[in-house]
Amino acid sequence: MIKLSIAIAGLACLIAQISYGQSGKYSHPAAPVGNPALTVPPSVAPLMDQWMRDTYVMTGPDGYYYMTGTTATPGRVFPAGRVHCWDYNDGLYLWRSRNLQQWEPMGLIWSFGRDAAAWQKGGKPLEPAAMSPNRDVLDSFYRAVWAPELHYIRSKRKWLLVACMNGGAGSFVLESVSGKPEGPYRNIKGNERKAIFPDIDLSLFEDDKGQVYLVGHNHFIARMKDDLSDVAEPFRKLIEMPYNPEPYIEGVFITKHHGRYQLLQTIWSVKKADGTFSYLRNDKNRQDSLYSYDVVVAEADNIYGPYGARYAAILQGGHNNVFKDRQGKWWSTTFFNPRGIMGTRFSVTCRPGLVPVKWVNGKLRPDTARAAGFYAALKSN
Repeated sequence: MIKLSIAIAGLACLIAQISYGQSGKYSHPAAPVGNPALTVPPSVAPLMDQWMRDTYVMTGPDGYYYMTGTTATPGRVFPAGRVHCWDYNDGLYLWRSRNLQQWEPMGLIWSFGRDAAAWQKGGKPLEPAAMSPNRDVLDSFYRAVWAPELHYIRSKRKWLLVACMNGGAGSFVLESVSGKPEGPYRNIKGNERKAIFPDIDLSLFEDDKGQVYLVGHNHFIARMKDDLSDVAEPFRKLIEMPYNPEPYIEGVFITKHHGRYQLLQTIWSVKKADGTFSYLRNDKNRQDSLYSYDVVVAEADNIYGPYGARYAAILQGGHNNVFKDRQGKWWSTTFFNPRGIMGTRFSVTCRPGLVPVKWVNGKLRPDTARAAGFYAALKSN
């Protein structure tokens, strides 16, 4: 009787997986658009009037929270009144806060003119009338730094910055020579002459045992040497349960929760002819069909994988990171993407924001109640 019950339960599980388009080989591709429990709460608003994408925030060991992100050169307004960073910016900026609400600028902490290696200064000319992803006509020179992350490596008591170049020049790792988060920063040995990773959106993760890994756009990982001077092994692909077919993915980030590795990735949903939404799309037409910039999560017992089925965690909050504050509460960053549904929902876009998040039955999702309280307090200050 027990064996029969187990068999029936297993058959029911298999039927459910088939009906939802999921098997043990592929993740379920449906996007739960319209679910308010998974969408960035309506109370979430910009923390400050600073043009920024790919917002990144971390909890420092010194009582401060630190913020960085992809920024435009201050005062540089592009023709047609648009501000952006796609073609050109001057480097990496940093802010800090005691309470996650009031942020103090710490200025330009790494610049092309002062700190970059020869390969980072190169840039490349653009074809006439080239277009940015925001559909602005760009200048004739293409050189910018994107998606920075600041990490304090506790086992080594070192500050590292990871970031990437536009134009396909790759990603790099910087080390603070002062032992302070504001630098100055220099290239580690592994990327003094060329990019340490050949693509964009490089991230970093320090394990409980002090092992440091670089995680690259968007399915690659490599362990670093103990002295953090370079990678100790070639980049390899993470073992994942993909979608079928696998769409374009970006904004990778790894953290750990309840003893398991959590792989965060960002995927655009698209609206299908029947009115439903999916993470599967025709990449040839992806510029026109994008709807929602979503965070999906998968978990594993080993950092290299295999990572299980992905699930939608934060709708409209993509290219984020998550962190715990000093009280142990979880947060996600956001930047109010101007494309897709977010461009119609938010009156101000490309600004830094925070989304309180929580874990429910082991899965990440926004915390609507905490968000309302946090932003009510922010408005009253």
